[in-house]
Amino acid sequence: MVLFQRKPIASQIQVKRSCPSCGPEPGGEEKKGRGNPISVQLFPPELVEHIISFLPVRDVVALGQTCHYFREVCDTEGVWRRICRRLSPRLREQGSGVRPWKRAAILNYTKGLYFQAFGGRRRCLSKSVAPLLAHGYRRFLPTKDHVFILDYVGTLFFFKNALVSSTLGQIQWKRACRYVVLCRGAKDFASDPRCDTVYRKYLYVLATREQLGVAGATGSRACDCVEVYLQSSGQRVFKMTFHHSMSFKQIVLVGQETQRALLLLTEEGKIYSLVVNETQLDQPRSYTVQLALRKVSHCLPHLRVACMASNQSSTVYITDQGGVYFEVHTPGVYRDLFGTLQAFDPLDQQMPLALSLPAKILFCALGYNHLGLVDEFGRIFMQGNNRYGQLGTGDKMDRGEPTQVHYLQRPIALWCGLNHSLVLSQGLDFSKELLGCGCGAGGRLPGWPKGSASFVKLHVKVPLCACSLCSTRECLYMLSSHDIEHHPAYRDLPASRVVGNPEPSPGAGAPQDPGGTAQACEEYLSQIHSCPTLQDRMEKMKEIVGWMPLMAAQKDFFWEALDMLQTAAGGVGEGPPTPDS
Repeated sequence: MVLFQRKPIASQIQVKRSCPSCGPEPGGEEKKGRGNPISVQLFPPELVEHIISFLPVRDVVALGQTCHYFREVCDTEGVWRRICRRLSPRLREQGSGVRPWKRAAILNYTKGLYFQAFGGRRRCLSKSVAPLLAHGYRRFLPTKDHVFILDYVGTLFFFKNALVSSTLGQIQWKRACRYVVLCRGAKDFASDPRCDTVYRKYLYVLATREQLGVAGATGSRACDCVEVYLQSSGQRVFKMTFHHSMSFKQIVLVGQETQRALLLLTEEGKIYSLVVNETQLDQPRSYTVQLALRKVSHCLPHLRVACMASNQSSTVYITDQGGVYFEVHTPGVYRDLFGTLQAFDPLDQQMPLALSLPAKILFCALGYNHLGLVDEFGRIFMQGNNRYGQLGTGDKMDRGEPTQVHYLQRPIALWCGLNHSLVLSQGLDFSKELLGCGCGAGGRLPGWPKGSASFVKLHVKVPLCACSLCSTRECLYMLSSHDIEHHPAYRDLPASRVVGNPEPSPGAGAPQDPGGTAQACEEYLSQIHSCPTLQDRMEKMKEIVGWMPLMAAQKDFFWEALDMLQTAAGGVGEGPPTPDS
């Protein structure tokens, strides 16, 4: 991945460099009256590092690409320690990793929360306030009124929306313009799993706290706990503490407010659950809740769960071996996901159901009644309800089993909502773009108000280091942060497993149509031919451009050209197109 674009920096360093391994500079002997060139290698390394540390991060990366000497100098921890102290003067420790200071500096240089409102006059990308105390951004969650962000050292920040005065003296409402520290020592956090943020009244924080030892013992010990905060004010209203022998790493919620189930994932890959009544959390009383082993860990003790995702009525578990197991608690969602109620048992809703998949699954996204999966080869599989085209398969037919979206590969992030889906992808030129499909009502697919049954490029300017995204009814959010310790985990798909490219037999020649390109183009032409009007053909062609594996610049070119042709042909009638047209 290319993090920064290279810029000319010759004007910033006036000392001429002569590398002994490269010999004298060509033409140097003919130059008269200029004296002997001074080698930068004659300066003490500490002085060179000190000078370089004052450059912007982008220029330090570009300088390190000029030659072997500057590559070594710009890559030293001394340079990045000074840069990190300049970017985050309040950062007390550099964090972890093989290159802790470089990792910390780049995390803080690239951190940012960007958002674009769907309504109003201004539909451009804005950036929230950036706390100096934050050590990069790891996770974020928008609620009804505010946004919460967790950094890499466990500090949870409370970003507030507020009324502020503009430069013209006008009072305007701004998102995430002020912040406070909600708590420290946080591991994970969650809220109501529904897509509508109106229901996110409470914030559940999984954290580690020091507890005083029992009577007769000295010192304290660290215990995991769950703290519940009001999202409107940040006030803590409830706390539950677990035994010090239990260590958790993830929390998700499932169920209704009166029977809210908290699912906790341990470091050993086991799932525990407890049930609370949210309607009674703000009452000043204490009570005991029972922590029980979830059925997926009780019935399948050999499974080690790596991560989980949930919505109001279902949960997905991904194991360390890439297997996927489902819990579905309502018959309606079960029918949408699997197309049948044959295996649904209303008396045993926690029984896990295994999904049949061709490869190891790395991560997933769970919507209300549809699901997205990404495997180790970067392939995207969609399943569930497709009434609005939210599966991106090009039609509106439901899928009762995982179906591959062939024209999308190696996504950076995947998000599934109520009736639309979003994919954050990276082009061959390392530029980021946001693709979406499904319902476009309310501006949730910018540039495609009528929606689309296929993933199309949205009219959103994506930050260079965007890594995750989330969409609400009012706004689209993107989190920017680059971790140099996190490398792409995708593998190259073996040639024998490529769709339309069967394994050649011995003695056979090269395949005539690798990947089934000709067949796909014939199908595209038939779809264009079936459109009744010229305008419909133009719209269908725009969708097809989004399906094709082109570079971002090429897609932009075709879309702009089609918009020009569509505008020029605006006077054509709505009847069938003539041969001349």
